[in-house]
Amino acid sequence: MAKVFDNLYKDIVDFSNLYQAWRKAAKGKRKSMAVASFEMNLSDELICLQNELKNRTWQAGQYQSFTIRDPKKRLVSAAPFRDRVVHHALCNVTESIYENTFIGDSFANRKGKGTHAALDKAQVYMRRFPYVLQCDLKQFFPSVDHAVMESVLNRKIIDVDTRWLMRSILKSGEGIHPSVGVFNGNKPHGLPIGNLTSQFWANVLLNELDQFVKRNLGCKGYLRYVDDFLLFSDSKKELWEWKLAISAKLKKLKLQMHQQSSTVYPVATGVPFLGFRLYPNHRRLKRKNGVNFQRRLQRYYGEYQRSDLSREALNMRVQGWVAHASKADTWGLRRSLLSASLPLRVL
Repeated sequence: MAKVFDNLYKDIVDFSNLYQAWRKAAKGKRKSMAVASFEMNLSDELICLQNELKNRTWQAGQYQSFTIRDPKKRLVSAAPFRDRVVHHALCNVTESIYENTFIGDSFANRKGKGTHAALDKAQVYMRRFPYVLQCDLKQFFPSVDHAVMESVLNRKIIDVDTRWLMRSILKSGEGIHPSVGVFNGNKPHGLPIGNLTSQFWANVLLNELDQFVKRNLGCKGYLRYVDDFLLFSDSKKELWEWKLAISAKLKKLKLQMHQQSSTVYPVATGVPFLGFRLYPNHRRLKRKNGVNFQRRLQRYYGEYQRSDLSREALNMRVQGWVAHASKADTWGLRRSLLSASLPLRVL
């Protein structure tokens, strides 16, 4: 019988845990008006939050939504700061419970993993297997069915109060995303992309897929980054069969993959993944990534020249992209983009 966990809520609402949750939620955002206001009366705010949670009177506030392109168009919904403290408090206590069940080749939103580790592992598999099945899910975050999500979460946690808190956070996302796909209809669905809990629960839900691929299908070359995943094999036929099996598994989770773009092909032709085109022994940055950065760079320079952006902030933004781009064969691209009129040296 799988291990289950009870009596967690006292740890979630413990003042020291709420204080640690505040520190995590405030990290890098101390200049924000909402964060500064909370901090001015920190003890009172945390005690008030603690009492609301203990009495189960806490209610999630209104989300602030905005659209970004990364590169796909996405609706990001940010919860009020005090709600983000609650999200951290919950994850502080429950994250390890689920993390211990995750496979090693799930790379998103996990300590010691990340984009570059996923790219490295993909190339390891590309050198071992000649064929790949590349898949991604159709509008994953908007499509998540609340009943399915709650059922998966509740398998490990039987504490009634913790279940109430998870349900409250899940329910707060109702109505943010319009109905999508064939499964939603009028049923509660969708995870707000801006929530810490959403990023974490995405891994909890898709761990169902990971375990199916590894245990039921027996795939020895598999990795996933959020809703993008790759399966490798010596046989094209096997990969096509796996695609059908995965579609059936996803249907049970009330999720869908993009059928046309989820396809089988030789790894030698290059695998587009996480903003790069991967080959067995080298990788290239996608052209769109360089074009988008060039536009941002022009905007940064304008802000710098108007003194709206400090030299340190400009340097930090540019170095962040350089660190990412340098994971591919991009010396020429970086030199071209950064050599002209640069007030810093980051090549």
